[in-house]
Amino acid sequence: MDRRAPQVSSNKAMKVAYRPFGLISGIAGGLVASVVFKQVWRRISDEEDAPDALQSEYPWRKILLVAALQGAVYGVVKAAIDRGGAKAFQRWTGEWPGD
Repeated sequence: MDRRAPQVSSNKAMKVAYRPFGLISGIAGGLVASVVFKQVWRRISDEEDAPDALQSEYPWRKILLVAALQGAVYGVVKAAIDRGGAKAFQRWTGEWPGD
């Protein structure tokens, strides 16, 4: 008898159960990342808001550096929230959602 088959369906069930939780944490992560980026930008720049790619008065270099910083902040915040959410899910269910 193959014992792996029930575990595979259990893993699929856990992944499905985690989807709403992951969606909510993803939205929260985006909001938190936006706030964190604005705080970082205010500390490193004289400007209140970061320049947008469609603002012609900024050179390419500045636009690309801002985009890289924003992407890095978003990536770190998203990874932290995703990992924390997976850990919380594991504490509540006993199963890791990504396995």
